[in-house]
Amino acid sequence: MSTPHSDLLESHLKTITEAALKGPILDLACGKGRNGLYLIENKIPTVFADRNPEVLDEIKQQLQDPLFATVKNLASLWSVDFEAEPQEQLKESSFAGILVYRYLHRPLLDSLKRAILTGGLVIYETFTVDQPQFGRPKNPDFLLQPGELTRYFSDWKVLHKFEGKIENYAAGKPAAIAQIVAQKPL
Repeated sequence: MSTPHSDLLESHLKTITEAALKGPILDLACGKGRNGLYLIENKIPTVFADRNPEVLDEIKQQLQDPLFATVKNLASLWSVDFEAEPQEQLKESSFAGILVYRYLHRPLLDSLKRAILTGGLVIYETFTVDQPQFGRPKNPDFLLQPGELTRYFSDWKVLHKFEGKIENYAAGKPAAIAQIVAQKPL
């Protein structure tokens, strides 16, 4: 059962597994679900959330693979637009962790922090303002300012942070990204 998932998940799998004892992990704006499927493979309850019903259908199809037979019941699908007003899609203390990859909608950040259970995790990775030199996205609304992600989670226990260039990010191309793995204070 191999999916192209983020290295962050692999390096923090033990911590994610421990957090998931309290509840499911949300794969927010999950796209094709590569990261959530990795969690499912590792027996971690995961909610795949995206506004595109077609990608959720693709994930549902992937979960029918015999390789997922014993773990597919750990997955749930949530069709939701996190950018729709009012910003109330996330309920307080609903998830043991939230994964966010290649997505930035700043009005959602406060409710994202509230939606994580005490002791839970956020694993966030997206592009920075240096990304346009390497390709899309180019819109500054979707790009983090220097240190923005670290500042936003400065009141949490930071387990990992990175900001810079990765040479072989996607399809062997470089990218400018910021990453954080942080635990909500007890």
